[in-house]
Amino acid sequence: MNPITVNKQSSIKLVGSKTLYFDPLEVESLHDADYIFITHPHWDHFSLLSILEIKKETTVFVTTKDIVEELLSIGISEEYIIVVKPNEHHTLKSLEFDTVPAYNLHKKHHPKENGWVGYVVNFDEVIYYVMGDTDATPSAKEVTCDVLFIPIGGTYTMDCLEAANLTNIIKPKLVIPIHYGYAVGTKKDAEVFKKRLEHGITCKILIP
Repeated sequence: MNPITVNKQSSIKLVGSKTLYFDPLEVESLHDADYIFITHPHWDHFSLLSILEIKKETTVFVTTKDIVEELLSIGISEEYIIVVKPNEHHTLKSLEFDTVPAYNLHKKHHPKENGWVGYVVNFDEVIYYVMGDTDATPSAKEVTCDVLFIPIGGTYTMDCLEAANLTNIIKPKLVIPIHYGYAVGTKKDAEVFKKRLEHGITCKILIP
């Protein structure tokens, strides 16, 4: 399995045959990104300052349509931007991915009609599901993956108990809780989440 880093909130880095970032936030200046995936435009998921720290000339951006103008404003060429909507499949040179709708069921922070997404990425023969900001939607329950990155902080997403129930439905080999310890949620939420998981699901807590 590829090395995994969770910087904070939902800022994820995968290193393997390529280097992938998801929703980079307050990252180290390395300019090593082959792909940058953005789930939606909220400030804790889309940071132009962080993108400038990791992008290089050939970085490919995968994003929803409401972020494109800002990417163009910092000099990103349209040829390096892939615009996605929910329920799509994309095949690139070194990986393939699907988009999953990411939205709230009974809250207004992430409306379904905005077309925001999570990503199921087949990368180096491992399937990763980065959920974005979402609740336990019907689409999420149908995903099959090896590694699951799931928001647990509550308020804007599902809470730790809802997240544990969803994880037990998806049954990944490894789950990594995210979206806590920054804007909302604490490490205690991660510990409660971990205790609620069924036997056979490994949980790594990477956010302090």
